[in-house]
Amino acid sequence: MRVFKLVSLLGLIVFCLMPGYSRADVSAGISLDGDGIKGFYLAIGDHYNVSQDQVVVVRQRNIPDEELPVVFFLARRAGVAPDVIIKLRLGGKSWMDITADFGLSPEIYYLPVTIDPGPPYGKAYGHFKNRDRHEWGRIWLADADIVNFVNLRFLSEHYKCSPEDVIKLRQGGRTFVDINAKVKTAKGEGKTGRADAGVNEKSKDKGKGKGKKK
Repeated sequence: MRVFKLVSLLGLIVFCLMPGYSRADVSAGISLDGDGIKGFYLAIGDHYNVSQDQVVVVRQRNIPDEELPVVFFLARRAGVAPDVIIKLRLGGKSWMDITADFGLSPEIYYLPVTIDPGPPYGKAYGHFKNRDRHEWGRIWLADADIVNFVNLRFLSEHYKCSPEDVIKLRQGGRTFVDINAKVKTAKGEGKTGRADAGVNEKSKDKGKGKGKKK
């Protein structure tokens, strides 16, 4: 019996020390279970009426996290299954190529705002601002612009918050996964004010504690 226990223990140690032993698996597990990523996937699923498992499956097909909403947004607009969009994307097409393939106008990405957005939205909004509305169909957006626009619409509509607040958070360098967690927390705490509250907290804090030393 002692020999059996010893062999079992040694086997477990060897398994854990095997090359590549699930560091990647553990990392993936932590990533998925972390509130940021998990919350982002859940929000996407809720907003586009798909399961979290479906969102994860799309991610496993090498679609980056922040492009996941684009897949489901285009699938809904085009009236096709997400897999159709994924195959076109993995086949090397840009998001604008795929948009045009289904006869959709770049106008579907436009969301009116009350501020003059700076980077990374300024150039994209400039395309619409500098053309008459009847010319919007000729606009060609870069992949990054479409990702920014779709996530802006997704987050502001899903959490019923101001798109201007999402833009300000994005301007602060946050990823959309981080912005989702930020807005979700604000809504969960029953805050009805701006979702970007705290963006400038550090700058406000710089003025504190500058009195004379005792």
